[in-house]
Amino acid sequence: MWRQIAEALRVTLCDGGYGEGTKLPTESVLAESFGVNRHTVRRAISSLVDEGFLRADQGRGTFLARKPLVYPIGSRTRFTENLNAQDVEATGDILGIEDVIADKNLAQMFDCQRGMPLFKVDTLSYGDGVPLIFSSLWFLQEDVPRLRTCFPKHASVTRLLAEHGIDDYRRKDTIVRAVTATPLLAERLQIAEGAAVLVMESINVDLNGKPVQAGLSYVAAQRMHITLSS
Repeated sequence: MWRQIAEALRVTLCDGGYGEGTKLPTESVLAESFGVNRHTVRRAISSLVDEGFLRADQGRGTFLARKPLVYPIGSRTRFTENLNAQDVEATGDILGIEDVIADKNLAQMFDCQRGMPLFKVDTLSYGDGVPLIFSSLWFLQEDVPRLRTCFPKHASVTRLLAEHGIDDYRRKDTIVRAVTATPLLAERLQIAEGAAVLVMESINVDLNGKPVQAGLSYVAAQRMHITLSS
């Protein structure tokens, strides 16, 4: 029940046009509104405070800590540029790099033969130190043979491709769907199990239309809103 209440509060605060610093009603008012006891409401609020979505000020009440960031998806989508434009520091961690081969799905995405060697990179991206996106990224090894040495220096797709002579690229396709957070996603994104997560499947191509990177990204929906741009 407390998870359901936490999610309901997220949706209300995210979609209701409330700004940073909005004060929540008291626990007793919320308990009456949801038809539960104050302990259940307190646990829901505590989980949102732990996530950084709410802020609890001793003796003053509970407040919305930050409005969700806006993430425009268009022909030129760059994580760092998107966040910096909102005065948010973008950082990232590399969780792992492994050698894989193209299965049927990846072969279609890269327009290559099945069995082609790929790099798979798992990353976690932050805004002002708060986890926002957990991603798995794939690259053809023949396109970026020095990935294992280049990517850890910057954790940037743009810089990795530039160091291999691909000076610019654009987003060809993005498919967005919604899921609920599994235990693994909840741990990675520091959100509650069952919380809303947006999934983005994407393909980036160079200026000649050749696929250079495929991605599967999981976005903490309460922290970031996706918009479509031209």
